[in-house]
Amino acid sequence: MKLDIEPILELDKKHRELLTQVEQLRHEQNQLSKEIGHVTGEEWTAMIKQMKALKTRLKELGPELGLLEEALRNALQSIPNLPAADAPVGRDESENAVAREVGKKPAFDFKPKDYLTLANGLIDTERSAKVAGSRFAYVFGDLARMEFALVNLAFDTLIPHGFIPVNPPVMIKPKVYEGMGRLAGDQKEERYYLSKDDLYLVGSAEHTIGPIHMDEIFDAADLPRRYVGFSTCFRREAGSYGKDTKGILRVHQFDKVEMFVFSLPENSEEEHRFLLSRQEELMQLLKLPYRVVQICTGDMGFTDAKQYDIETWLPGQNQYRETHS
Repeated sequence: MKLDIEPILELDKKHRELLTQVEQLRHEQNQLSKEIGHVTGEEWTAMIKQMKALKTRLKELGPELGLLEEALRNALQSIPNLPAADAPVGRDESENAVAREVGKKPAFDFKPKDYLTLANGLIDTERSAKVAGSRFAYVFGDLARMEFALVNLAFDTLIPHGFIPVNPPVMIKPKVYEGMGRLAGDQKEERYYLSKDDLYLVGSAEHTIGPIHMDEIFDAADLPRRYVGFSTCFRREAGSYGKDTKGILRVHQFDKVEMFVFSLPENSEEEHRFLLSRQEELMQLLKLPYRVVQICTGDMGFTDAKQYDIETWLPGQNQYRETHS
């Protein structure tokens, strides 16, 4: 994307100048409030007049400052994270780089069936469509049990590596969501907003794990602090019209295991590699062929500096599909 930083800098300058002016007026107002109790007569009358003038001026500048603050906040949210120096430069997913392929793709002497056929009634999108609309599903029987078995496998594998298990909230306040950078750019279109409650439904467990220590300060000795969370996630899939309309690859509601780490900035690269290795450990335990894909700048998430996806080989589709990120 192209970003002209000059208008944002000019907006910041105007905001700082007006904020300084407002703070000076408030300071004068506070000083007069302290002094007025110690004067009488004409001096008292003059101070009252001065205080009224200050109040009027602050009332005039308040809305202007509010508009500038909102404009600056919106402008700053239009700036994505800076990509890492070694992130592949590209326009879209076609320019992502395959880092490695692991495992042997199975060979069959017949045409493999797709997962929806193999599920044999364990996935029902017709009944769910009657109840909730498109891109939802009922998952039954052994397939429902398999999901929880996979969640338990993930937790049992990650906890020995120092991860703390957590079931986080699935709703989040707008200001907190904004602070996580998850309403920036076009991400807001993906979110479900509950206007009556002024809350968003999360699109991932990380969205409420990230602010878990909001307004707290870590001791360096307590880092890294690693969490593994499980939650139901909600996404509009706004940009996926016509894609994967059958099955459960793109749905509005799904469950996900998420790893999240608080670390020192200088250790973030090492922790990122550690997280990727844990994902690969899980894939190798499942003995599924997969590939690691480094995402290019044009396809990378708005808040990401570096992004890897793991894509699992699906014989029924004869292609790799993203299962981890």
